[in-house]
Amino acid sequence: QVQLVESGGGLVQAGGSLRLSCAASGRTFSTFAMAWFRQAPGKEREFLARITRNNGSTYYADFVKGRFTISRDNAKNTVYLQMNSLKPEDTAVYYCAADRTGSGYDTRAYEYNYWGQGTQVTVSS
Repeated sequence: QVQLVESGGGLVQAGGSLRLSCAASGRTFSTFAMAWFRQAPGKEREFLARITRNNGSTYYADFVKGRFTISRDNAKNTVYLQMNSLKPEDTAVYYCAADRTGSGYDTRAYEYNYWGQGTQVTVSS
């Protein structure tokens, strides 16, 4: 069992930056691929970024490439999402997720085994 706790959300002006963190419990964190998703009101949950367990290869949704960066620190059982050049349309609840299949580039939410409770990000114009 893995428990995930996100933090770092908040209110930021357009063009600003935020760094989200997701702390994982358990000693198996390094074996999971980790990802970030978000969900805005009335919309489906959408994939943002993924980082594999092994060499830390990363994969991004096209609409965040160049603005968002996913990283992980296995010693701290933590995955991060650095978000720059934020836009009002980035407003959503942001979730981290863990996938037992530690490699590959799965972007489908139902493939992920564990989820955090989410952290709200609000970008004002």
